[in-house]
Amino acid sequence: MSKQKVAFIGLGVMGYPMAGHLAKAGYQTRVYNRTAAKAEKWSQEYAGDFALTPREAAADADFVFMCVGNDADLRSVVFGDDGALAGCKQGSILIDHTTASANVAREIAEKSHVPFLDAPVSGGQAGAENGVLTVMIGGDQSAFEMVRPVIMSYARAAELLGDVGAGQLTKMVNQICIAGLVQGLSEGLDFAQRAGLDGHKVVEVISKGAAGSWQMENRGNTMLDDEFEFGFAVDWMRKDLAICLEEAERNGAELPITRIVNDFYGEVQAMGGGRWDTSSLIRRLTRK
Repeated sequence: MSKQKVAFIGLGVMGYPMAGHLAKAGYQTRVYNRTAAKAEKWSQEYAGDFALTPREAAADADFVFMCVGNDADLRSVVFGDDGALAGCKQGSILIDHTTASANVAREIAEKSHVPFLDAPVSGGQAGAENGVLTVMIGGDQSAFEMVRPVIMSYARAAELLGDVGAGQLTKMVNQICIAGLVQGLSEGLDFAQRAGLDGHKVVEVISKGAAGSWQMENRGNTMLDDEFEFGFAVDWMRKDLAICLEEAERNGAELPITRIVNDFYGEVQAMGGGRWDTSSLIRRLTRK
C-alpha cells in the first residue's frame, strides 16, 4: 500500500467519491470542504483526515487535488493566506479537476511555486463513483508522469494534451460535442414517439448502428421514461457552455449549435429543471 500523502479539496458529487478512491487505494488522504460537516463525514467513512482550510489540507501533501465549482471557487481555495498554495511544500504537485476556464488555469500556473496541472474530468457522477473517469490534462510532462498513477485510482484514462490550459480546452471540446449529441437524441426520440413508434425498441435497434453513442446507450431509455436524476445538472452544463462560448469569442471558432443548445438549456432552467440531468433537454420538446 502506498504511503504517499494526498490532499483533496472539494467534496461535491464528484470530489467525494474521487477522494474516497484515493483513500481506498492506500494513499494517506486529507480532505477539505467548504462545509466542514461534509469533510468530517467523509473522514469517518474512509478513515482519513479532514482539514479546516485548504492550506491545512495541502500541508505536507505530495499531491494536492482540487474539484470545485467554477473559476471564482477555484481562486478562493488556491490563493490567499489560507489557500492551498500557501500550504504546498516544495516538491508537491497541484492538480485541478474543476471544469473551469483555460485562463484561470494559466493564472494559477503563473503564480504557483509548484508544478500545476489542469485536469478536468468526464464521466459524471457515476464515473466518479465507479472510478472510471476520463481525465484531460494540461501541464508539464514530468509532473504528469508522477501524478498519473495516483489519478488512475479513479480514472480509466488520463492523457496529457499539451501545456497548462490544454486540459480545459479539451474539456470544452467534450462539452460542445455532448451538447449537440443530446439535442440530436432529444429530437430523434421525440420524433419517434410522435410517429407512433416504440421508442425503446428504436433505441435498441439504432444504438447498434451509426447513430449509436454513449448518450443513447446510457440515457436514451431514461429520456423516454422522463427520468432525469443522474448527477450532471443543467446548471453545471450551462456554466460549462458559457466557458466554451467565451473561449470561442477569443479564438474565432463558430459554435452555432452550441449557442442554440445553450439557449435551450436556459428554457429547461426556466421550467424548474436546473438540477435535472442534462438529458432533460428532451423535456422542452415533449411538453408541447
